Amino acid sequence: MTAQTDESVEHRRLVIAGSGIAGLSAAIYAGRANNDPLVLEGDEPGGQLTLTTEVENYPGFPEGISGPELIQNMKSQAERFGADIRHGVVETVNDDEQPVILNISNGDTYTTDALIVASGASARTLGIPGEDELMGYGLSTCATCDGAFFRGEEIMVVGGGDAAMEEASFLTKFASTVYIVHRREEFRAEDYWVDRIMEHVDNGDVEIMRNTELIELHGTREDGVDYTTLVRHPEGYPSEKLDDPETETFEFDVGAVFYAIGHTPNTEYLHNTGVSLDDRGYLDAAGGDGGGQTKTDAPGIFAAGDVVDYHYQQAATAGGMGVKAALDVDEYLEDLEQNQATTVDTDVAAVESDD
Repeated sequence: MTAQTDESVEHRRLVIAGSGIAGLSAAIYAGRANNDPLVLEGDEPGGQLTLTTEVENYPGFPEGISGPELIQNMKSQAERFGADIRHGVVETVNDDEQPVILNISNGDTYTTDALIVASGASARTLGIPGEDELMGYGLSTCATCDGAFFRGEEIMVVGGGDAAMEEASFLTKFASTVYIVHRREEFRAEDYWVDRIMEHVDNGDVEIMRNTELIELHGTREDGVDYTTLVRHPEGYPSEKLDDPETETFEFDVGAVFYAIGHTPNTEYLHNTGVSLDDRGYLDAAGGDGGGQTKTDAPGIFAAGDVVDYHYQQAATAGGMGVKAALDVDEYLEDLEQNQATTVDTDVAAVESDD
């Protein structure tokens, strides 16, 4: 029995894997185009934006808006236009034949004429001693989730990009002092965020530890983080120069550590498909005409948001990619219907000629 005729399998015109900004933007446009989108929320419904207390740079909100509120507004808007939002984590994708077959972690199976991959990315970790034991016990990847638990503590933020600056700025609301540990001299963050951090430095609530890396966490689940082991080298990247006599190893006391060192795309379920991935797991999308498209190498599979965009990683750019994906899918589905209709007409004509 094929997946298409198995009563335990539900067929959908369009499935969107992910319910962050990219997925919900796609759902809004797909719903308005009568493409009946099914949106699958993963283990982090709403994506990374739900971990942000205030979004100040999303167009249309001059006073800012909280991440969870923005996501909830978009969900309501998508549902208004017919989107069906369900919990489900895609485990495997079979694109050997059409329609595409999706196997979900809860045992459900869907077939779909088109799939938009908008499953986002997950926070990266260091893989150092003490990390596994203390994750969630003084070690966190989400300042807005856990910062309030460490009022009055000295807090360390690891990273040098926009996320690290934003996390550090937010944590000044709670910490006695925030220490930013960065492995290089220069930050990758936008000037806007660096300027904000420098204001905190001038105020005495942030200190910057340049050319420094965290190599070990110490503590217990009962008492949390006790102290850390750091390495420092005047030319940066000290963990790569442990045998260099200029590398200094030292212990540093903090009450909590927050990672802000980038993300890993959630694309494991695509590894055995025709979708092209780079060596980091990000999807390759076709350039296309008119400024780029979102289609992948696999027919019927499109991509949007942080699974493709490892450079900008902004809510507004993810939303724009979601819109493009929905428009590309609409064109694809129209072509698919026309081709199927042509095939049926040809088959009918052939039967009639035989008669």
